Amino acid sequence: MKLISIVTPCYNEEGNVSELYSQVKAVFATLPQYRYEHIFIDNSSTDKTVEELKKLAQTDNNVKLIVNSRNFGHIRSPYHALLQANGDAVISLVADLQDPPELIHEFLKKWEEGYKVVIGVKPKSQESKLMFLIRRMGYSFINRIADIKLIKNFTGFGLYDKQVINVLQEYDDPYPYFRGMIADIGFDIAEIPYNQPVRKRGVTKNNLYSLYDIGMLGITSYSKIPLRLATMAGFFLSVVSLFLSVVFLILKCIFWNTFSAGTAPILIGLFFFSSVQLFFIGLLGEYISSINTRVMKRPLVVEKERINFEERNHHINFKEHENIN
Repeated sequence: MKLISIVTPCYNEEGNVSELYSQVKAVFATLPQYRYEHIFIDNSSTDKTVEELKKLAQTDNNVKLIVNSRNFGHIRSPYHALLQANGDAVISLVADLQDPPELIHEFLKKWEEGYKVVIGVKPKSQESKLMFLIRRMGYSFINRIADIKLIKNFTGFGLYDKQVINVLQEYDDPYPYFRGMIADIGFDIAEIPYNQPVRKRGVTKNNLYSLYDIGMLGITSYSKIPLRLATMAGFFLSVVSLFLSVVFLILKCIFWNTFSAGTAPILIGLFFFSSVQLFFIGLLGEYISSINTRVMKRPLVVEKERINFEERNHHINFKEHENIN
């Protein structure tokens, strides 16, 4: 029997984890041809999420729990859990019930047809129209400037064959842009559309800062266009500045006594060029920060506790292992 791993990242989801567990269990009750494990990774919740998950793990060995020593963020923690899965296929499923567990049937059907990657895309959503619009605009912008074709309306919800997980382990990226990685790997992708339901309980952990973080990570990981745009803009503005300087010089020579530029053009030009410089310095800083994060090679997370895992199946960088030996 093939083993399917369900991976669910959690942070302060005490009102949702039990219901999600029940829904997933009900789905696999109709799929007797598969074994399954449900891996929850908790990002150091401050509510009773861990307590609820430990109760589930005590009564069902299919439930496995990883508790992080602190909150490692919404990018690193889910990715770490994916790499810990032992299944022939791994399904990423968030804890807020906005990823419909009933799509597991369709994911598995497409997987059995030969697709290594089967993902859910949400062309429609019952969430805030403003947030959904911001997300769509962000995805569209990143997709336009990225070196690879990214997947629109894709949040990570989907099924990934064991072969895909093995490839992800080879990336060895301490701050991964998962959506870009899936597109970058190059396997044929089956897309299944769904209407994202509204969150019933709890408060969303996504905000403008987290969306900015994901968006900027996508830009710095998969596009050189902003840096080249800075170079081209610098050249263009220098030409414009030289042209305006020559024009002012000619006007002053012709109308020596009557032409007075005043301080307004000087101040406007000063503030304009200063703002342009600050913008591109900040952009350059984002790229440097991304490089710095990858160079430090910090672990994705530090685990505080594991429950129902037979052995610690951490991903090992084999090159480092050989160097140690």
